[in-house]
Amino acid sequence: MGKSLFVGIDVSKAILDVGIIPTEEVKRFPNDSDGCKELVLWLSKVEPELIVLESTGGLEMQSAGCLTSAGLPTVIVNPRQVRNFAKALGKLAKTDAIDALVIARFAQAVQPEVRPFNDEQTLELKALVTRRKQLSDMLVAEQNRLKSAHKRVKKSISTSIDWLKSQIDDTDKDISDSISNNDIWRDKEEILTSVKGVGPVLTASLLCLLPELGTLNRKKISALVGVCPYNRDSGYFRGKRCISGGRADIRSVLYMATLAATRYNPVIKTFFGRLKEAGKPPKVAIVACMRKLLTILNAMLKTSQKWNPVMVS
Repeated sequence: MGKSLFVGIDVSKAILDVGIIPTEEVKRFPNDSDGCKELVLWLSKVEPELIVLESTGGLEMQSAGCLTSAGLPTVIVNPRQVRNFAKALGKLAKTDAIDALVIARFAQAVQPEVRPFNDEQTLELKALVTRRKQLSDMLVAEQNRLKSAHKRVKKSISTSIDWLKSQIDDTDKDISDSISNNDIWRDKEEILTSVKGVGPVLTASLLCLLPELGTLNRKKISALVGVCPYNRDSGYFRGKRCISGGRADIRSVLYMATLAATRYNPVIKTFFGRLKEAGKPPKVAIVACMRKLLTILNAMLKTSQKWNPVMVS
């Protein structure tokens, strides 16, 4: 049917609604293994130029994995991009079929770049990293409760804290084992951890949540993570430059690593000091340091070179 067809898939827990542009054909499939097989067979006959799904908290992973394994050009995008696109089209009505066609129109108009899909090992590491963050958040919550808790429940909270700490230790070991058993990850880990301020948490997060690191230029990788400031100017008005979008899960761990780097990494520390002397607000200086650290790590992986402060500075 040619190479001019674009597919949008609206994903829910039980159903996959598939829309095709420009034919505006809509079809439904169950969101399970059998439904994904039917979807792959159907789209293989259609031969679309691009297939786009929204990120929906993991519900899209099975179908996206099947499509990618079948060699179909598949992209997972931020749902906010599609919502903004729908508003620009004036699409106020909302049904699953309408959403699928809007995603297909987004695919046709924007044509987001197809990137390599995560394999099973990467998905497993991602699950471990996500679980560690969940455990860490629960630990912080319990520690905060303990400070003001009644003595009657303090023992229960303390027991919960001990259990959470042990679970975090076990998860850290699982993450370390996963990286050690993968030759590519192990080599990348050696490169990344050679930088002062970069620890095992950031390393694991970068490996599974930012597989593009080392393959893009510094501007693209900064924009992908969301540490690239954008202009907000209009006429004579000159607004403050702000970061927007990107991968918040990476930014959160990168932020903590950057705080450590501003104290112990000589290059980042010097850069941070220059920004403060220039009168930059603390948060602006930290974000600038985040971007610098990210671009350094990106360049190191691209050239397969360990940390060399002389070359960086």
